[in-house]
Amino acid sequence: MTLLSQLAAIVAILSTGIVYGTDVFCALVQRSALEQVDDTALTAVMGNVHRVADRRMQAPGILGVIAAAIAAVLAAVAGHPAASATAAAAFALLVVWVLLYLRISAPINRQLTAAAQAHETPANARALQHAWDRIITPRALLQGLAVLALTTTLIT
Repeated sequence: MTLLSQLAAIVAILSTGIVYGTDVFCALVQRSALEQVDDTALTAVMGNVHRVADRRMQAPGILGVIAAAIAAVLAAVAGHPAASATAAAAFALLVVWVLLYLRISAPINRQLTAAAQAHETPANARALQHAWDRIITPRALLQGLAVLALTTTLIT
């Protein structure tokens, strides 16, 4: 594997690791903690968390996807099919993650953010959070598998 493809894989690992760690935290800690608060607190906290996270988490998320794609292409060009395949697998996993985020998580994030900014508590606040919680474990799993694939890229 060439130095450039290795550097791209490392950037992808670090960037994806940020999102992976965040999703694992949400799956292991946040979900259980939110069960202990009322709907008004849930809306205020999660609406504001999503308001900030949806802006700040874009950079590492996008960088991870792009760097995984670059690592796959550069490894292929360098004649390293195994490294290219594992980086491409990571890229595919990350694309699935993006689709889940855009189709399921982001619309919920927007609803909770709007409610928090309006200082309102939607009647379905708990249902919204449960729908968001149902997708966080698959999201974390996809991110974890992508990090594993990217790490494998470095040793193939």
